[in-house]
Amino acid sequence: MSDFIAQIVVNGVLSGMVYVLMALGFTLIFGIMRVVNFAHGELYMVGASVVLVLYGMNGVNYFLAVALAAVLTAGLGALIEIGLFRRFVKTELNGMIMSLGVAISLQAIALIVLGPAWQAVERPISGAMQLGGVVVPFDRLFVGGCALVIIVAFYLFLKRTRMGLAMQTVAQDAEIAALMGVGVSHVSALAFAIAAGLAAVAGGLMAPIYSVAPYMGEMPMLKAFVVVVLGGLGSIPGAVAGGLIIGLVESGFASTFNNTAALIASFAIVLVIVLVRPSGLFGKVT
Repeated sequence: MSDFIAQIVVNGVLSGMVYVLMALGFTLIFGIMRVVNFAHGELYMVGASVVLVLYGMNGVNYFLAVALAAVLTAGLGALIEIGLFRRFVKTELNGMIMSLGVAISLQAIALIVLGPAWQAVERPISGAMQLGGVVVPFDRLFVGGCALVIIVAFYLFLKRTRMGLAMQTVAQDAEIAALMGVGVSHVSALAFAIAAGLAAVAGGLMAPIYSVAPYMGEMPMLKAFVVVVLGGLGSIPGAVAGGLIIGLVESGFASTFNNTAALIASFAIVLVIVLVRPSGLFGKVT
């Protein structure tokens, strides 16, 4: 029984780290721009697709392919913010509608370029290690380790750099930030780029594990939304806590019952938390 529980915890933490990676970008955009970006899952898909093309089809080193996917998708994110989202800064509903349009457009482009079928990506890391009765696949351990490093780096960026502090200022009050000399438009573009890069890294890391398809971003987007609602919209600590909680809950129910039960449980726990605390675990109570 102890090995069974330990396996659930390991699986849950490793899955939760990927959820956190997705949720950080999602909540960053909401915190800065007050827009629920429903195209975030498609940015995940773009990152995975770039890895498929570079690594899977053209033999580029996998780690370089993931890095290039992050950079290219971050650039795409900045262009999307500047060209499309910037005009809807103070109209949240229109921004949400725009994000749905972007999501559909990116799916359509991927459908034309890659086709509708799921395409497998060769795993660059194989094998597993066994700790007592707990089995840890090396590829999932690598993904979890990369996610942890990126999460720590993101935290340090927010807390220790001028641009990170500027982002926090804009998130708290954009008008006061502008009066203090902060370039709000530049901060918004960088925030969108960082969020897109985080989603692309998550997609690139998971591509060899789950394969690649134009609609692969829908479930990660849904999970990211669940995580940020659980943790509190706009809350970075909430995104971390929410991701780990959802990962552990899903791992427990999937191991005990099945994946459908795990999905139902993840939504159920969010409903309970929202009923008790509508702002989420770390959200501001208004």
